Amino acid sequence: MPNLTIAVILGSTRPGRNGKAVADWVLAQAAGRDGADYELIDLLDYPLPHFDEPMSPRAGLEPAGDHTKAWASKIAEYDGFVFVTPEYNHSTSGVLKNAIDYLYAEWNNKAAAFVSYGVVGGARAIEHLRGVLSELQIAHVQQQISFSMLTDFENYSVFKPAEAHGNFAGTMFGQLETWAAAMRDVRNLTPVA
Repeated sequence: MPNLTIAVILGSTRPGRNGKAVADWVLAQAAGRDGADYELIDLLDYPLPHFDEPMSPRAGLEPAGDHTKAWASKIAEYDGFVFVTPEYNHSTSGVLKNAIDYLYAEWNNKAAAFVSYGVVGGARAIEHLRGVLSELQIAHVQQQISFSMLTDFENYSVFKPAEAHGNFAGTMFGQLETWAAAMRDVRNLTPVA
């Protein structure tokens, strides 16, 4: 069976963002894992306007916008996701929530893990994402990684994660890959007539 494909989705696009260093750390931790290939998706490369499709993606219709078609095609490639999110006002970033809302079927029956950062580690952003992704039929894993702006960043901008986070990353990847493989089997099931 081919390797699992996992997207590390960088959920911040603001100038001076800290998320790129965090996403690069995630990719470095995942490098060389057997059975799974990890790839960065930077939302800067997918500039989506505020949701502008005429119908909900739940309707299952062909998207109208070329930007939506490109985004749908990209997300459809993956078996699972690591969402790298800042915490803004006790939630995730608007750009990440908007990107999630653009699609439905492309997210279904896949797996996700979370890496967050913020003054209190971004845990509240993850809690909001868990609810959103449950609605999209994404199985999300228990192990998460939360980086504090106070202890894992120097001067709130230079990423210097505590060494212990590497152990959490191994657990998180193991859980994610197990669920991504199981959900790939679910997607391949033939519906009972």
